[in-house]
Amino acid sequence: MNPVTSSIVLIVSVFFNLLMLVLLLRFLLQLVGADFYNPVSQAIARITNPLLQPLRTFIPARGAFDFGALLLLLLGEVLAIVVLGFAHGLGLVPPLYILLWAPLGIVSLFLKFYFFAILAMVVLSWIAPGSPSPVVHLLYQLTEPVMAPFRRLLPSLGGLDLSPIFVFLAIMVSQEFVRYAAQQAQLVSSLVIGF
Repeated sequence: MNPVTSSIVLIVSVFFNLLMLVLLLRFLLQLVGADFYNPVSQAIARITNPLLQPLRTFIPARGAFDFGALLLLLLGEVLAIVVLGFAHGLGLVPPLYILLWAPLGIVSLFLKFYFFAILAMVVLSWIAPGSPSPVVHLLYQLTEPVMAPFRRLLPSLGGLDLSPIFVFLAIMVSQEFVRYAAQQAQLVSSLVIGF
């Protein structure tokens, strides 16, 4: 791959990675009932509203589950696969592969997001415990629904929280299943956001 093509692929890939992260955050913020008055939540809502509002007429949200945002996330993944296929010089990716790869990419993106969000919360609990930052507050709201079931199962160890270790283990096991499914679907990882 020549430097021009590789630069184009890099720019397209970064654009789609950022787009998918924002769409994922929009879906998760509503799913966990995060604070809408948080400045980060409002910024994400402003960025995604132009894309999401047209879908709301056809696909309304059902409680905390926003089907429109999930569909937008899926469409973003499909578009990323198609565009990256052309950027890599592969031409049009067969529709069957797109239908298999897009959901795998979204599941992988969810798992990666939670891995790094929980890792960030662990580090922040060491270096800035009780920080009033809106980003930290939002990270807590996003990760707590995943962490809480593990905290309930584990015995109290006098302030020592081992639940992140078990969450990381669950995420890594889930990633192994996703990788196996990706191998079975002959996924080309450079075309799918999340891998």
